[in-house]
Amino acid sequence: MSSEGLQTQSSGEISVSKRTKTKNKQRWVDRFQVLFLSVLAILILLPIFYMISMSFRTRREIMMDPLGLPSSLLIENYQKVAEAMNYGTSIFNTIFITASVIVLVSILSSLAAYPLARIRHKLSTWLYILLTLGLVIPPFAGLTPLYLFMRDLGLLNSYLGLIIAYTTLNLPLGVFFYTSFMKSVPIELEEAARLDGASYLKTYWYVVLPLLRPITGTLGLFITLTVWNDIVYPLLFVTDDSKYTIMVAVVRFLGTYSIDPTQLFPAAVLASAPLLILFMLLQKQVVSGITAGAVK
Repeated sequence: MSSEGLQTQSSGEISVSKRTKTKNKQRWVDRFQVLFLSVLAILILLPIFYMISMSFRTRREIMMDPLGLPSSLLIENYQKVAEAMNYGTSIFNTIFITASVIVLVSILSSLAAYPLARIRHKLSTWLYILLTLGLVIPPFAGLTPLYLFMRDLGLLNSYLGLIIAYTTLNLPLGVFFYTSFMKSVPIELEEAARLDGASYLKTYWYVVLPLLRPITGTLGLFITLTVWNDIVYPLLFVTDDSKYTIMVAVVRFLGTYSIDPTQLFPAAVLASAPLLILFMLLQKQVVSGITAGAVK
């Protein structure tokens, strides 16, 4: 065999060896990723499983074995808690306020983000920075002036007052989301619409707005989590029990010196179940919204 043939065979064997090593390395990386994600999923699911398990147990079972499984599914816990926390009214209040805030924030912040993303000027940059400063300012810093504003307008103890408060809180996030996304949308689509005689408003409504659906779903989830988990604004701006949100109803089961687990855990399950269901239904939209704008 010639020297050239030996060199070719040797280089081929080296190439095969490198590919084999690369495949083995990638296989170990994949296994590690699967193991890591499995452990992470278990750590996330364990508290949820524990909460649901505890919600079906009696006080005696919990005292005897805090980490045990329920001997039977005690539905009475849920019946008593749902009646005590006025579950139907609390859920309605939370859904109504959340939906109203999502609609208002989506409309107002997208209208503000459209010129900020399209007009290339120093003033636009400064306005964008000014509007998004709300993301770094703690919400508690504006509670006092916001309360005085609501009091002067007579909006305390009303749905409208809570909706305005949450809309104000989430507007900077909406402007940030929409401006970042609109900058990744090709401007040629809008130019084609204007060549066809469409005004800026029609271009926004018929061309830009439909493209915002993925990012609107993600923004809506963030707003939902903010409104759903908050207890400060309802306790500050509302005094009527019939207008409280679901999380305020849950907090009421926290005693000053003791906690009844047969009430607290079912209340926590009832409060978090709608959020879990919503996330499972909108999971694809949320993921597409998070990745939207990453590639032009």
